[in-house]
Amino acid sequence: MDATTATDLLTRQATRHFEQAETARTRLVDLLARHGSQLSMAIDSVLVAEAAATPWVRLMRRIDRNGAREALVAEREKAMNDLLGYGISLSTSLVTNAARLAEQDGLRNFLSTTNGMVIDEGQVEESTPEAAEEAAPTPEVVEIPKVTPAQMRTLAAVRDNGVTLGEKKVGHLVVRAQRGDRPRVDMVQWVISKGWAVSDASRSLHQGQPVTLTAVGEAILAG
Repeated sequence: MDATTATDLLTRQATRHFEQAETARTRLVDLLARHGSQLSMAIDSVLVAEAAATPWVRLMRRIDRNGAREALVAEREKAMNDLLGYGISLSTSLVTNAARLAEQDGLRNFLSTTNGMVIDEGQVEESTPEAAEEAAPTPEVVEIPKVTPAQMRTLAAVRDNGVTLGEKKVGHLVVRAQRGDRPRVDMVQWVISKGWAVSDASRSLHQGQPVTLTAVGEAILAG
């Protein structure tokens, strides 16, 4: 896809993670103000949300400096190296262990979300008016898979309705939606298998795994 479309899609994903981190922090601050509140789950939520947002923060900074294509390649390489660099040793601190696990989940989520996203080469910024005159306009080309109306509705529900993938009982998956229509389980599984959406594996199926669109899924809906 072209750099402009890629930047837009990546910015949407980053903004979503920033908002989730802000929501988690706000919830924790509210609980701290209430005497006797149970904080463990709220603290875990902050660790998970902050870790998930971290690679996106770095990516946005890289995009500002180097453009979307180079930024994505560099950040994916860093995320992969960081993930491979984690050992299996654990600390005596439960908080440290939780933070390390959250960081690993955040890196895996980032790699899954951006997997298969290819940004066109050769779109460089023009430094002089002469270069602008000489540069021929390049039509935007975005590789968007063909989808059926049912698949499009599933992607729209994932984007808009707060879809989660859960387990009602062992081996029996269910889909829940915070609002609007609830897509079928098989359709959600199908768009995940195609790489158009991803479920948050940092949560158990019993808790419910939020499902979000990947950059490809966003591109499909953007048309």
